[in-house]
Amino acid sequence: MPEEKKKFILKRFTPYMGKKKVLLPLSLVLSGISAVLNILPFVLVWYITRDILSAPQSIDVSNVSFYAWLAFASAIGGIVIYFCALLSSHLAAFRVEVGMQKVGMEKIISMPLGFFDRYSSGKMRKIVNDGAGTTHTFLAHQLPDMAGSIVSPIILVALIFIVDLRMGIASLFPIILGFMTMRFMVSSQGKKFQKMYYDSLEEMSSESVEYVRGIPVVKTFGQTIFSFKRFYDSIIKYKEMVYAYTVLWRKPMSFYTTIMQSAAFFLIPTAIFLIGRGENLPLVLADFIFYILISPIFTMLLMKSMYFRQNTLIAEQAIGRLDNLLDYQSMSFVENTRNIKNHSLEFKDVVFSYEGSSELAIDKISFKINEGETIALVGASGGGKTTIARLAARFWDADEGEVLVGGINVKDIPKKELMDNISFVFQSTRLFKGSLRENIVFGKESAGEEEVNKAIDYSQSREIIENLHDGVDTVIGSKGTYLSGGEQQRIALARAIVKNAPIVLLDEATAFADPENEHLIQKALKELSRGKTTLMIAHRLTSVQNVDRILVIESGKIAETGTHEELLNRGGIYKTMWDEYQKSVNWKIVTKDTVNKGEQNA
Repeated sequence: MPEEKKKFILKRFTPYMGKKKVLLPLSLVLSGISAVLNILPFVLVWYITRDILSAPQSIDVSNVSFYAWLAFASAIGGIVIYFCALLSSHLAAFRVEVGMQKVGMEKIISMPLGFFDRYSSGKMRKIVNDGAGTTHTFLAHQLPDMAGSIVSPIILVALIFIVDLRMGIASLFPIILGFMTMRFMVSSQGKKFQKMYYDSLEEMSSESVEYVRGIPVVKTFGQTIFSFKRFYDSIIKYKEMVYAYTVLWRKPMSFYTTIMQSAAFFLIPTAIFLIGRGENLPLVLADFIFYILISPIFTMLLMKSMYFRQNTLIAEQAIGRLDNLLDYQSMSFVENTRNIKNHSLEFKDVVFSYEGSSELAIDKISFKINEGETIALVGASGGGKTTIARLAARFWDADEGEVLVGGINVKDIPKKELMDNISFVFQSTRLFKGSLRENIVFGKESAGEEEVNKAIDYSQSREIIENLHDGVDTVIGSKGTYLSGGEQQRIALARAIVKNAPIVLLDEATAFADPENEHLIQKALKELSRGKTTLMIAHRLTSVQNVDRILVIESGKIAETGTHEELLNRGGIYKTMWDEYQKSVNWKIVTKDTVNKGEQNA
């Protein structure tokens, strides 16, 4: 463990410093020099006190003046050099903070798409931004003090035994007791609480971001109390963790604060004892003044050492969380462009299970979508439909079997080429905080005005554009206009239409749309998939009646396959689903008066 800490302190941050790597060791050296200069005035004051008390009638004014000016110069020099040490450490800390955020975001951007299913945006922001800020505090403030905390005690302990061994031993009692208390406070139990504390803080941050983002949906569906409960529970968990951590430190910290201020309690009896034995009174008084002056320095150094240990643990937690975030199973991507001759999509005996799960999400799935065909996946939630769609886009790699595009394994297709050939429209739509035009052309920045207008018309978004003050240049987001879920879905469809990829993956694209928007989105989806290889996932079975083939997915396997009519005639799972869907569509709420009126008419 000590070796890991040493590596962490001296080497862990240097890769993020670029050309400023010299700043951190320079800060440590300057801090050590400053510590020496800050102790020198106390030694000089002791010399002055001894001269004055030993021979008050024959004081050498020039000698006292020299010591006084030297003490003043060393104090000023210590302040200036410590300022330079902090300046160097802050520059290094800023460079590390920026470097960690930059490297973190570069790695996150290069992560497989499945990574973003595992980590929410709130959790990633907390780990990357707050982690970088935490390490900044450690490097800018605590690390420079480490050099002073090492150099100063060595010099002070030497002075303690040189000036007067007996008083030195007396002054060490509170220091030893304080050090033992400090060791108790940074115990393994404290480390455990530290980790649990940051886990609960991370959870609360993530829940707060997700709750605020989901407020419109929460209010729409009347789930305010239920949805707030998760956020509330995370707050309560954080509160309990903070309370428990505080209780752990309460008694030791009270004892530490008391004992570190009690140097005089040990020194005064010692001085009285020495004077009673006939020791030279002026020398005893001078030594007593010296120990009273330097005792607070030990208190300060121990406090700095304690905060250094604590902040080292915090920084280790922060960079450890960043490492864990980025330690996601990477995918290998080929660089050589492959000539995709057609745009069929095929699964061959594909097996897949999620990390940490013992159950198979996909079990020996095999099917093929010929170029230009549309196949729909239907079935109960959790059956594996979304997993199939995301394996097609290589969110993850199959554990067994092959996913083929144009007869080529997706593992052998360069990432950019694979993404250029696939468009996504998922139920959870993401629009960027920018203009509608920027959102629409995001998949093809070279798109001209004619392409943009055609996509707007095909996606049934013209009405949205015309109702906005700046039209297609209207900025959406925190400083602009907000769109409803159905409107966002249509803009996302316009983006996919502009991209014009030959393979289209549709995952519950109408899930959150109201009836009016659903009709418009269905028309846009029909236009988007025209002539394309399309894999569609739907719960609303009316949207899959006219597809080329329907696959019924159950427990990660293909339970049935065929056209709408074939599956109805077969009378299996799909027929049951269709009957239940029809009942739900025809279901309506009626009042008692309506029922009575119907009975009278009958």
